[in-house]
Amino acid sequence: MSDAPVTHINLRDFAADPYPALARMRAKTPVTYVPELGATLITRRDDVHAQEKRTEVFSSRQPDGLMTRLMGENMMRKDGEAHMAERRALFPALSPRTVQEHWKPIFQAAAREQIKRLLPRGSCNLVTDFAMPVSAMALKAITGLEAMTNAEMDDVSQSMIDGCANYAGDKGTESRCKRATRFIDDHITDASHAPPDRSALQVMTDAGLPEDSIRANIKLIISGGQNEPRDAIAGTIWALLTHPSQLEMIRDGRATWADAFAEYARWISPIGMSPRRVDRADTVLGVTFEPEDRVFLMYGSANRDEAHFAVPDNFDITRNTQPAISFGAGPHFCAGAAAARCLITEVALPLAFTHLKNLRLAGDVPFTGWAFRGPVKMPVKWDS
Repeated sequence: MSDAPVTHINLRDFAADPYPALARMRAKTPVTYVPELGATLITRRDDVHAQEKRTEVFSSRQPDGLMTRLMGENMMRKDGEAHMAERRALFPALSPRTVQEHWKPIFQAAAREQIKRLLPRGSCNLVTDFAMPVSAMALKAITGLEAMTNAEMDDVSQSMIDGCANYAGDKGTESRCKRATRFIDDHITDASHAPPDRSALQVMTDAGLPEDSIRANIKLIISGGQNEPRDAIAGTIWALLTHPSQLEMIRDGRATWADAFAEYARWISPIGMSPRRVDRADTVLGVTFEPEDRVFLMYGSANRDEAHFAVPDNFDITRNTQPAISFGAGPHFCAGAAAARCLITEVALPLAFTHLKNLRLAGDVPFTGWAFRGPVKMPVKWDS
């Protein structure tokens, strides 16, 4: 175990609102061991940014890690050429050009259809009734698992997210995750006979990746491609509704939907951390790490680092979000970033605010999570 200073947290409080505890860590113990998580947390932005790239020490490969045990060894749990080979195989499905030319029209059609269904209702839970199906329909197309329902895609993604963050070892959470991965495997088997054009399943098959890698990477795409866009769509809309002057800046052209999403992703960090395994002993930032130590790179803390962001706890779409590392940094920068930005900023946000007239909140919007964070529900109304 590393010789980092120890910081204790209350897990329930940390899930409800991790930012006060993370701010104290940044100020007093920026590299600290948290017994409740069984990991050493690196919390300052520059430290996270630098150490994430040092994969020879802080390795992504975690044979005994939760994600590997539950979902298989995907490219996110590989480093060096092994990682890059699988990333290159997937790239044709997620390149910026493919996103704009192939996926964007599909995203738009799906989102418009969902808006059309919602319009007469005048109210909904925006998380489950808009953000979830819009995200799920996009993800079904990208993965090639089009036979899944939207609810099934959302459920298996949430089950895997919960499983990968199950550091407390809850048996029920682990069991739900295993059921989800079996369900995905069944759909991969069915879709493999004729994978849809340009889908992740097709391009990885065409690239000759072994079946276990294809299956593991499809699960990775689902775990990162459903919950985070879903939560970012709903969360960014919530942020703008609770900051109407900033919404007005977008309406009159002083800011963009991309500005709003970039700031929301910095402020809330839907992906709050990335785990690493220490591969060889090293001393970093005054702390000695030993092989097999577990380390969490805390994006949710890095994105509120006072050294880079003035008044970091405020939502401000005019700020420079360039230092934020919401999609990670280095070789493991999110492969689906272009697709996520397109879906959220070019499709979901403008469609929602254009067609749901006088969109407004109709109740409380609770948030939860620290490894992955987003709104639990979001009651809204509009003029139908």
